Amino acid sequence: MLSMSFLTALFWYCRRLYSFLAQLLKRWSNYLQRQLIRNLSVLPEVDLLGYSAREWKGETQQAKQMREAYEELFRSCHIKYLRQVRRDNYSVVRAVLFQIFSQGIPFPLWMKERDILKLPEKLLYSQGCNWIQQYSFGPERYTGPNAFGKLRKCMEALKTNWAEISTTRDHEERGSMCNTLFSDESKEYKLYEAIKFIMLYEAVEAYEQIKSRDEPVHNLFSLLFARDSSSDPLSFMMNHLNSIGDSICLDQVELFLLGYLLQVKIRVYRLHRFNTEEFQINYPDEYRREWNEISLLTEDDRYYHIPLFRM
Repeated sequence: MLSMSFLTALFWYCRRLYSFLAQLLKRWSNYLQRQLIRNLSVLPEVDLLGYSAREWKGETQQAKQMREAYEELFRSCHIKYLRQVRRDNYSVVRAVLFQIFSQGIPFPLWMKERDILKLPEKLLYSQGCNWIQQYSFGPERYTGPNAFGKLRKCMEALKTNWAEISTTRDHEERGSMCNTLFSDESKEYKLYEAIKFIMLYEAVEAYEQIKSRDEPVHNLFSLLFARDSSSDPLSFMMNHLNSIGDSICLDQVELFLLGYLLQVKIRVYRLHRFNTEEFQINYPDEYRREWNEISLLTEDDRYYHIPLFRM
């Protein structure tokens, strides 16, 4: 009888302990999940029309037009959901890179042929662009001799994460890796600065070709250098790239350049241009058939979200 009582008491105690530990683990898991969602720079998907109704209440002309634009996306474009992207000056680069990673899109062909880790060294030493020491890293407006080392670390972060995620075949695992990466500001900012630097590198290459007249360059570079504020690579860096992530975001010409260098067709739904020919625009407008396509949604050409299609 004593043995039976002891075993019964032990069983009851273990059961209570197991229940307590299970509840504790569940609470900890929920806490970690809430923290992850709070830190995510690309939020989980939400219903498109529900988002429109919440964001554009009222009967002003602008609110009515926005709701109509969202309804058109739902009805004609089969966009049923969207993922909100953090509203900062990295918004468009974040939205583009998140889709490239989450879809498992591989490196562009030119990145496979060249080692992008060597681009800062090539620009500084081979092409004599010592002015890259004036490069600014978004909100961290730091310039000086350490710029080269910081750029190298940014390029390493881009190459490592892109290679790891793009070779992950399981969709859910890839999505989990993206959520982890895009909830760590210090890591994701390195990716965006690497993309900015690649844009600068491509601008330098094109500018040298234009001066030497060795071979024709894409017409987007003619548009880029036609601006008074970016007549050459140095002014492009100082007046545009250095402020991206800090006080400005990419403009239309730079979106063309972004799609061109990443070799993706970026289709943008511009809701503030609803009922005009500029409602849908492709960046770049000239693209190769084999390029992957990603889509963005914007209400103001400043902040961007990710539309999700469902039939």
